[in-house]
Amino acid sequence: MNKLLIVGTVAFDAIETPFGKTDKILGGAATYIGLSASNFNNVNSAIVSVVGDDFPQEYLDILSARNIDLTGLETVKGGKTFFWSGKYHNDMNSRDTLDTQLNVLENFNPVVPEAYKDADVVMLGNLHPLVQLGVLEQMTKKPKLVVLDTMNFWMDCALAELKQVITKVDVITINDEEARQLSGEYSLVKAARVIAAMGPKYVVIKKGEHGALLFHEDNAFFAPALPLEDVFDPTGAGDTFAGGFTGHIASTGNISFKNMKNAIIHGSNLASFCVEKFGTERMASLSKDEVSSRLKQFKELTQFDIEL
Repeated sequence: MNKLLIVGTVAFDAIETPFGKTDKILGGAATYIGLSASNFNNVNSAIVSVVGDDFPQEYLDILSARNIDLTGLETVKGGKTFFWSGKYHNDMNSRDTLDTQLNVLENFNPVVPEAYKDADVVMLGNLHPLVQLGVLEQMTKKPKLVVLDTMNFWMDCALAELKQVITKVDVITINDEEARQLSGEYSLVKAARVIAAMGPKYVVIKKGEHGALLFHEDNAFFAPALPLEDVFDPTGAGDTFAGGFTGHIASTGNISFKNMKNAIIHGSNLASFCVEKFGTERMASLSKDEVSSRLKQFKELTQFDIEL
């Protein structure tokens, strides 16, 4: 079995979209990544994160039921779990953050479980760059692949630290807006080239409902997003994509560009499920037969014969 170490938030989310709203529900980057990666065989996954003692057992059971190791999930007595609230606009591509409460996350010092200090793949979910760096410093063996996810917030307030972490990773995944901000280039091709010069061998640029781009040296690959009848909540779709991407890589143990193209498709496939219901509801109940069936739809969407 290959090991996948996931670092990120385990949180409460309150979400409003044109289709309805929720009170506090299970959320967080590490949660979505872990649930997504749990769909792959030959992978042992562990989450490193922190919650307060207000975090309900039923949410822990959801993660445990998907065989996610929670040894590295710290519970702070008397503490409150990280909380985020947001409202999506009618186009579902943009949103307003209504409330962010760091709570126990403010003083979080990650502790990597001994059994995962030699993990094959490390997925650094969206957190402060120094926390991400602290995880890498605890590894006893160089991972086959380190993947970093980040956001414009860290570019605004911790750019130097972010650039330090970027030098130590193999893959960076960010959305198109963030790629433009980090690189200073509008063209995504130029942006990817600038970001790759910072350290990572592979640059993944997520474009939401318009798919994802993978860049490596002079090679590029594009995966579309599957056209869906129902999109209720985009929250966590990017993290679900990252979980599919790293889950496939960990499952196969293959870090070639050719296999990363497959990983992009797996990530896009799983993200297409995430948006169908609020929060993690769809991912928590997802079956491998459903995943396989939709993967065939992706294949039909992207394959064609043409004479050249």
